[in-house]
Amino acid sequence: MKLERHSPSSLNLFCASVAMFTLEKILGVRQPVGAPAYRGTAVEDGVTHGLLYPDAPLQACVDIAFKKYDTITALSGDKRREDYRETIPGMVASALEELRPYGIPSKVQGFVEWRPEGLKLPVVGYFDYEFEQHGIIVDLKTSEKLPSSIKIPHARQVAFYCTSDNTDARLTYTTPKKRATYKLENIREHRNALHQIALRVEKFLSLSDDPEFFLSITAPDYES
Repeated sequence: MKLERHSPSSLNLFCASVAMFTLEKILGVRQPVGAPAYRGTAVEDGVTHGLLYPDAPLQACVDIAFKKYDTITALSGDKRREDYRETIPGMVASALEELRPYGIPSKVQGFVEWRPEGLKLPVVGYFDYEFEQHGIIVDLKTSEKLPSSIKIPHARQVAFYCTSDNTDARLTYTTPKKRATYKLENIREHRNALHQIALRVEKFLSLSDDPEFFLSITAPDYES
């Protein structure tokens, strides 16, 4: 499987587990998506509607999230499906309370392409919301527990979206009952870290054109 581009998520995956990177990105064996990821996609749909249409009632936003969730989980065998569905209204409400004060976003799902020096392939990705009137980019994350600070993989991801030194990058975490927004500090440091990971990925991939070779030099953690 030939890699055509990098993404913050794939670079974070390489950093977390070279074996899983090999399985997914080189051998093309995707892992099944579970209820938590589906819920995150659904909540984002509901929140996006509520931000673009600030007069939309909460229930309309929740209904959009439910519709998305029910559609993408229709064939899911995840036994947690209904349990996670029940947490959607609280997450949508919490995120809207947090983000509506910013106003209507100037962009949603904005595309970013980065070609730093030394990389053969571009790094591409999509940010969730830009509020150009405030110079702010926000990424929304759903979580079971509210973190006390920005998680390092998320910091790298959001730093990548900052194409200007004047950009204010933030992470909004929403749980079924709580929410918090954290401002990303040391943006250049996190962008540089992502760049360094990408350089290592390309060096790793240059070792061979044979996917089976990478099986011979990686060892999976079966308890992960």
